[in-house]
Amino acid sequence: MNIAVIFAGGVGKRMNSKDLPKQFLKIHGKPIIIHTLEIFEESSEIDAIVVACVEEWMDYLRDLVRKYNLHKIKKVVKGGKSGQESIYNGLLAAKEINNAKGNIVIIHDGVRPLINLKTIRDNVNSVKKNGSAITVVKAKETLLIVDKNETIDTVPDRAHSRLARAPQSFYLDDILSMHKESIKNKKFDFIDSCSMMKYYGKTLFLVEGPQENIKVTTPDDFYIMRAILDAKEDAQIYGFGD
Repeated sequence: MNIAVIFAGGVGKRMNSKDLPKQFLKIHGKPIIIHTLEIFEESSEIDAIVVACVEEWMDYLRDLVRKYNLHKIKKVVKGGKSGQESIYNGLLAAKEINNAKGNIVIIHDGVRPLINLKTIRDNVNSVKKNGSAITVVKAKETLLIVDKNETIDTVPDRAHSRLARAPQSFYLDDILSMHKESIKNKKFDFIDSCSMMKYYGKTLFLVEGPQENIKVTTPDDFYIMRAILDAKEDAQIYGFGD
């Protein structure tokens, strides 16, 4: 079984939204989180969806799920104080949905709505073949590694540099065991699943995703996403979809 775990547990302080968490802001008349969930609903690779949501907005999200007829969403669970905790809550819910061995989990940001069906399919295929899938894009600008004094330490070769994005996918039992190990070790500062798995020595395999698959975190991101959706609607020039 392939289960998508979508985490939308943040309140989006950098978005400066007064009324709604960023995942519920509307673009083209539809909340950002719904744009994201509809792609996973449409994907033939996905059997079930779990959403980890900020606690005070769980009922609001459930109402949206009913309004937009998202039938693959099996659980809406409480998000955590961090992305790591929100993902863990989602993984536990995925395990409750289906406890069989060999289940694949596709972990994705609720505020990355510009994912496409091909990337989801590539993630699932990579896990089946290699045991993991980290969606990346090629670095288009020079990356700098800086030291504690904010001076340049190293300049990585751009040809061998990638930016990690989402989804990040694994066998459910594998990533869940690493989360439990992290809790045992009282290590709660992993920025994403890729960082956690690498820390514990796991070999990670890459899947190239679309450049436009940005995370909507700031007002600038919001306007970029809206412009991309406008372009998609008007000219179909970005290669969205299958």
